[in-house]
Amino acid sequence: MQDSLDDTFAALADPTRRAVIALLREKPLRSSDMAAALSTSRPAMSRHLGVLRRAGLVEEESPDDDARVRVYQLCREPFSELRTWLDEVEEFWTDQLAAFKAHAEGRARRRR
Repeated sequence: MQDSLDDTFAALADPTRRAVIALLREKPLRSSDMAAALSTSRPAMSRHLGVLRRAGLVEEESPDDDARVRVYQLCREPFSELRTWLDEVEEFWTDQLAAFKAHAEGRARRRR
């Protein structure tokens, strides 16, 4: 799981790729549509989509009627793995803060 998280974080480090994710959250799109929406060249969008595809964050499909057209959509699994990791980090900090609070309150009671 760590390798896939590393790939996910690396792919999402770029603001343009995060913008692509935001667009694809609404609906599947063609590369050219995303390039136009983000004022990015088609070759640059192709490179960004390649990074997202290698990280497993997006997948491409060809509609049945035209094999030349590629439509991109989000893949659920990497985002689920990211959510699981974030939940674990949040649980750790919740426990740490609860322990600190208990410690601070205990010290305050002893001082009275």
